Amino acid sequence: MQIKPILAALRRHRLATLLIAMEIALACAVLCNACFLVAQRWKMIRLDSGVDESSLAVLTVNGFDPNQATDVNARMLAGLQAIPGMQSATLINQVPFGPQAGAAGVSHDPGSFKNVIGVVDFVLGSPGTFKALGLKLVEGRMPQPDDYQPAVNFVPNDAQVLVTRALAEHAWPGENPLGKDFWCDKFHFRVIGVVDHFARAQPHQYDMSQAEWTVFTPTAPGDSLSGTYLLRAKPQDVQRVLQAARAAVAKIAPDVVLDQDDSKTLSDLRASYFETDRIMIGLLLGVVVLMLGVTALGIVGLTSFWVAQRRKQIGIRRAIGATRGDILRYFQIENFLIVTGGIALGLLLAVALNLLLMKHYELPRLPWFYLPIAALVLWALGQLAVLGPALRAAAAPPVVATRSV
Repeated sequence: MQIKPILAALRRHRLATLLIAMEIALACAVLCNACFLVAQRWKMIRLDSGVDESSLAVLTVNGFDPNQATDVNARMLAGLQAIPGMQSATLINQVPFGPQAGAAGVSHDPGSFKNVIGVVDFVLGSPGTFKALGLKLVEGRMPQPDDYQPAVNFVPNDAQVLVTRALAEHAWPGENPLGKDFWCDKFHFRVIGVVDHFARAQPHQYDMSQAEWTVFTPTAPGDSLSGTYLLRAKPQDVQRVLQAARAAVAKIAPDVVLDQDDSKTLSDLRASYFETDRIMIGLLLGVVVLMLGVTALGIVGLTSFWVAQRRKQIGIRRAIGATRGDILRYFQIENFLIVTGGIALGLLLAVALNLLLMKHYELPRLPWFYLPIAALVLWALGQLAVLGPALRAAAAPPVVATRSV
């Protein structure tokens, strides 16, 4: 089939053709970027925390004088460990998806801002915390009793720490991180082990590539490590154990205040933390479905209008020998040309929209493979949308189609 007659017909309907092409272009730009945003949000929701979430809960108390930290810790730990079903109760300063308590910039040199590694989360844990978290050690050794030293203002002096694989690969690419030193101002740290995964407390605050820049720092209980307790129980018991622990606080330490909002299971903390992401995914998918639906309806409406206008022309073509397949192909090729023009413009709009989002919302660059996928989706949508009106046009008998309207 020759293309020239189709192009000539489109030129006679410039406005309608342009409107449909613009609608397809807008759908292409929205489809690319919305699907990319959905993929980014979904990737963050599926972030591996590295800890045994189903078995863990956190309980936080406050309202006590820092000078009472040692006494409060002793009473709380003794009381919590006596709760039936409690496997362990230890001290920690923060957990994944909870409030952030220890983030700071680190570098390869003491007091230097030239050889910076980046901003990391320092997770301070008392004896038993590393094991309770369920972290997977991939290199080096676990903390030993001598590694748990009192914190000085922030962390212990010359702390023996464990870092995540993601942080080790960033800080010492291609090198063995064991035995490496780094500093936070004048505080010195030495790496004794590497864990597979360990998510930050607030990963949304950082780029996805930095979501696991975490340092586990063995710390003795004291002023810098008090009031936040990591509870471990069997998955089927953890909710009951947490409720019992919340109820027991008033008896264990009547002089403290239970933080109701932050005392939750880690599963609940994750669900609360990513609630906005799930809502956003639903909205974006709704926008995509709506946009594609409107585009398909526009194609159906335009094709149906053109079929009605060309009813006599179709009948004449059928009468001089055109088959139903010829009529069907005519409308399919016509639609393919319109959609292709819209896609070409839409791909440019998609890239421009992504650059705008990168500039104002610090989103990553749109991967190139989203563009051909969007093009294929819109080509398929266009062919499906035009199929119904085109089949009706092809099915019209010549004697009926040539009647005056």
